[in-house]
Amino acid sequence: MERANEAWIEDLRGPGPAREPALADLRADLLRGLRAALAGRTGADDAFLEDAVQEALLRVLDRLDTFEGRSQFVSWAMAIAVRQALTGLRRQRWRGVSLEQLTGTGEGRAVEAVDRAPGPEQISLRSEMVEVMWRVMREQLTERQYVALTAELNGMPQEEIGRQFGSNRNAVYKLTHDARRKLKAGLEAAGFGANSLLGAWGT
Repeated sequence: MERANEAWIEDLRGPGPAREPALADLRADLLRGLRAALAGRTGADDAFLEDAVQEALLRVLDRLDTFEGRSQFVSWAMAIAVRQALTGLRRQRWRGVSLEQLTGTGEGRAVEAVDRAPGPEQISLRSEMVEVMWRVMREQLTERQYVALTAELNGMPQEEIGRQFGSNRNAVYKLTHDARRKLKAGLEAAGFGANSLLGAWGT
């Protein structure tokens, strides 16, 4: 059933008989859309998609008043669903990975993702910078800053870091922000400024 934007809002917001069919139609649209958007992604099985759609429906209902009509309602709802699902996949990826594992399994992981086939000079500069970076982190950061920044450099979302710290995302943001400032100052004191970064990892 095709609905205009106004009809979606009216049917979903109202307590009348039109609400359940509208919810069922929206759920089907979101499930179909997420299945296509996340095709091939590890962890995006049927059970995950069902849960993601349910969470998205709740989020859409909570945000009905924020819909401004600049796009089709289903497109707006789908954007919310995709964001919810990707967040869920990130959480799923890091489930079971502890901060202790990240900080105790080697210092090169944060830069291994960069694969530019560098030349000998660039390799040497990278190696020297990474060595200094980890020395600055060990010597100048607090233990909590070191753990948080190491986890962040390895790709762990701030939300997950906060969960394992028993904290929240805002607190982790402040923690890693301060840690990055110390790291930047330490690298600059060792002679590694913006030009060094470009030389080591620029293309």
